[in-house]
Amino acid sequence: MGVLSPADAALALPLPDRGMVDLDRVRQGLQPAPCATRIVLEDGVGDEELMPAAVLFPIVQRGGEPTVLLTQRTEHLRDHPGQISFPGGRCESADPSPAHTALREAAEEIGLAAAHVEIAGYLPEYLTSTGFRVTPVVAMVTPPFELQLDSFEVAEVFEVPLAFLLDPVNHQRHSLHYRGKLRHYYAMPYRGYFIWGATAGIIMSLYRAIAAGDS
Repeated sequence: MGVLSPADAALALPLPDRGMVDLDRVRQGLQPAPCATRIVLEDGVGDEELMPAAVLFPIVQRGGEPTVLLTQRTEHLRDHPGQISFPGGRCESADPSPAHTALREAAEEIGLAAAHVEIAGYLPEYLTSTGFRVTPVVAMVTPPFELQLDSFEVAEVFEVPLAFLLDPVNHQRHSLHYRGKLRHYYAMPYRGYFIWGATAGIIMSLYRAIAAGDS
C-alpha cells in the first residue's frame, strides 16, 4: 500500500471544512461536453481497440454534505465481479450520447429516475486496461428518490461523502501483477468498501479537474 504520489499531493485541495465541498467548484472543473481529446490512461492500457462506455458520477445533494452514490456489483458477473462501480455500461448503437447511455444504465441498474438527475458536465475520457473507453458523466442528484436494484447486476448501493473522496489523505496507491506485468492503481477504502480501479481513477480525475480549475 502507498500514499498519494508527490505529483498528486501537490494538487491537494483546500477543503473549507471536513464534510463540506463547494459544488460550484466541482461544476467549474468539468467540461461542458464530452471531449475525447482529453483522456486519462489507466495503467496497463494496450493498443487494442477499446469499447465505448459511459458511467454516471452521481453526486447527491444532501445539504452541506454532498455524497457520491456507488454500487457494488454482484459476484457472478463476467466483468468486474464484486467491485465498487459507478452506474454505467457499454454505449449501445441506439444511444444518441454518452449522457443518454449513463442515464439509461443508471435507470436499468438501480432504478434512478432521470427526473432527479441534472447533468453538470464531463470528465476526460478514461481508458481502462480491461478494454473500455469510458466517458464519465457527472450529475447532481436531488433527493428524495427511490431506487430499485437489478438484482442480477447490483448487490447493493451506498453513499460516500464527496469530501472523503476528494481528501488526499484518503487516496492510496496500490499495485498488483496482472497479465504478467506490475500494475499500479488508486484505492479509497471506506467503511469496509474497497473503492479501487477505474472507479477510484475517475474520482481522481475529478480531484485533478477541480484542482486545475482552482489554479
